Amino acid sequence: MDNEVHRGFETLAIHAGQEPDPATGAVVPPIYQVSTYKQDGIGGLRGGYEYSRSANPTRTALEVCLAEIEAGARGLAFASGLAAEDALIRTVCKPGDHVIIPNDAYGGTYRLFAKVAEPWGVSFDPVPLGDAAAVRAAIRPETKLIWVETPTNPLLGIADIAMLAGIAHDAGALLAVDNTFASPYLQRPLELGADVVVHSTTKYMGGHSDVVGGALIVADGGLGERLAFHQNAMGAVAGPFDAWLTLRGIKTLGVRMDRHCANAEKVVELLTRHPAVREVLYPGLPDHPGHEVAAKQMRAFGGMVSFRMDSEDAAVRVCERTKLFTLGESLGGVESLIEHPGRMTHASAAGSPLEVPGDLVRLSVGIEDADDLLRDLELALG
Repeated sequence: MDNEVHRGFETLAIHAGQEPDPATGAVVPPIYQVSTYKQDGIGGLRGGYEYSRSANPTRTALEVCLAEIEAGARGLAFASGLAAEDALIRTVCKPGDHVIIPNDAYGGTYRLFAKVAEPWGVSFDPVPLGDAAAVRAAIRPETKLIWVETPTNPLLGIADIAMLAGIAHDAGALLAVDNTFASPYLQRPLELGADVVVHSTTKYMGGHSDVVGGALIVADGGLGERLAFHQNAMGAVAGPFDAWLTLRGIKTLGVRMDRHCANAEKVVELLTRHPAVREVLYPGLPDHPGHEVAAKQMRAFGGMVSFRMDSEDAAVRVCERTKLFTLGESLGGVESLIEHPGRMTHASAAGSPLEVPGDLVRLSVGIEDADDLLRDLELALG
């Protein structure tokens, strides 16, 4: 796609990798639900397609779009966010290497490092990534990767991507940024110096709670080639229908994120003045410790809100009382969700340095009528 003509985010989201079908004029890429392809003689591939684990036209359309909206050299689509993370670790690390992760990382990421990567021989240290001195102190000669979430899940911590990119590159390491909570509409880590962007495309990219997927987008084409080799060799690729659903979701990402953010701000306003709520965690609040950095590197502050009650029992009661906020895991869909991270999404971190507070509630604020969401929370909070 000619970026001199198509450069706005919403334009890229709708058109990148999605030119009308030359045979039929169809404006939406077809679902190529196919495993193999006719070859024009031995080694004569049509468009480079031979077997759909290696490449599939629907997945190609998604991967091109992912690269464009994240301003990257190459995008790769996987069967899940954790499949994408695993491929990245196994591509850039080997036994004996070391990784720095956030001290409030997503529970699934922690589990991947603690239960899969570490037994394989890759060590890791959870570090407060907002503290540059702590990050530098944690670096070893064998550190190959600094892994960042910003905002983090579920405590909504903020890390300075440009600062961490400088620290990583000074140490000869790569910086990978999990951009799931922000989405490329709100934040583009590669433009801030990151080497790799990670997504659970299940969340805001897909946006409708109907598909599971993951993605890696890289700044360097050479790294993209190495990752593509592992993607094919390990095989955890996005299927064509999953790729098509994700691509459909991306088309409306910009308008959805505007509404997610606007609704979240109204929810935060309610929570901050409610006497039953002890603390609200949201980077849009001026007293949030990462507010200034978030304002610098994000377009807006996102649709995720966490808050703390006076006790774990109180937090659980709120989760059980909402009607419009559905009790469920995951996030980023058009519908609002509520969960208790300590017993649900982050149960795998229980007893570890990344254990989350029992009094914590996490909201994924959807795009419903804001007044309805506020009434639901007011009733649940009592």
